Amino acid sequence: METEALQKVEQLASKKVKVYEHGRLRYLARSMLASMFIGFGVIVAFKTGSFFYSEHSPLTYPMAALTFGAAIILISYGGGDLFTGDTFYYTYAALRKKIKASMAAKLWVWSYMGNVLGAAVFAFLIYTTGLFDESSVNGFLLSVVEKKMHTPTMELFFRGILCNWLVCLAFFIPLSMKGDGAKMFAMMLFVFCFFISGYEHSIANMCTFAIALVLNHPGTISFDGVMHNLIPVTFGNLIGGGLLMGYMYYYVNKPFMED
Repeated sequence: METEALQKVEQLASKKVKVYEHGRLRYLARSMLASMFIGFGVIVAFKTGSFFYSEHSPLTYPMAALTFGAAIILISYGGGDLFTGDTFYYTYAALRKKIKASMAAKLWVWSYMGNVLGAAVFAFLIYTTGLFDESSVNGFLLSVVEKKMHTPTMELFFRGILCNWLVCLAFFIPLSMKGDGAKMFAMMLFVFCFFISGYEHSIANMCTFAIALVLNHPGTISFDGVMHNLIPVTFGNLIGGGLLMGYMYYYVNKPFMED
């Protein structure tokens, strides 16, 4: 049974609440760190993919997906509060009455705000490096962003649901494993699956969009496109983490969990 891992989820949620109670700015800073770590994953993924993209190689997406896994390792071991994972942790803890539902909702808002700020700061830092100025390097990133900004709303919504279901599993499954090597491999495998499948992750998207907007981009990439993508994807992520992970694991394990 996964009851031991679920107890760790409760403990993790309680620790996050304590961070918030000791200082909202600290919690905001931790949330900024999380999206910056995602930003590192975005950069290495699109930098790697660009080498294959320029050659029209079928390995473009697999190589980008493989290297993006660095992001989840950074978040898991480097700290940070990621909105998508928090949808699972806080929902489950609230259902178990370990935290108040109002607190869960409040923390979602704060983690999301911090993730947005972190993405903006990271995009500025990348802009100052000049690493993505050349079209031979940024072509892959801009092509992906353009597609994401013009995908139908309902498709984005359901891709968001499936994405965060899988990403939350990437954080949850390793809680039952022994040894850091096994945990890292499992995390990277799940992240590879989400990336290569074409699902939509709101925080990864906001980091990618922020970088694209500070580059020399075509008119098809715009702030309106950002909102067109992020609104349905964010709600989809909330359902994937809150309903399919938080509520589902609460429901199926309720008879086995001590109050």
